[in-house]
Amino acid sequence: MKRNIGAVPALYPCPVVVVGAMVDGKPSWTLAAHAGTVAHSHLMVSLVKAHYINKGIRENRELSFNVVDESWLKKADRMGVISANRTDKSEAFSYSIGENGAPVIDDAKVSIECEVDGNYEFENFDNFICRIQATYADDTVLNADGKIDYHVFRPVLFEFPTYEYFVTGEAVGKCGRMNG
Repeated sequence: MKRNIGAVPALYPCPVVVVGAMVDGKPSWTLAAHAGTVAHSHLMVSLVKAHYINKGIRENRELSFNVVDESWLKKADRMGVISANRTDKSEAFSYSIGENGAPVIDDAKVSIECEVDGNYEFENFDNFICRIQATYADDTVLNADGKIDYHVFRPVLFEFPTYEYFVTGEAVGKCGRMNG
């Protein structure tokens, strides 16, 4: 029997990303687990309006999604603990500037550079709808066809309300081929 556990966002676990954007001429970073796909061409990230990085995202309309794996999880987690309103995060990562102007973390094996198409403001959140401009992937996580191999690249996932991290696991089937 199922029971009603309240109005809880039970779509966890979600991929963990470090969002990067330029703020006043310097990169800034924040950890986000409220990020996802919107259609095949866009991503969305939901950030509390008080985040320092939101200013740069609103002004420049460019940002990066840097997908976290275990190799740099500790550094990524720190971006969710310290506030850029009080601490300069510009030196937290070695980074490059993407082809479209967003800072991209060098340690991230997968980074996605985006342009903001819109902001759906809701309660205390900016929900940035972002058009994908470029996806950068390290050769070590690509298969022979040049696609990301998720048997090799294992993104970290965040689970709420326990605030635990998980990694992706084994494949359990092929989409559209489970009949029978």
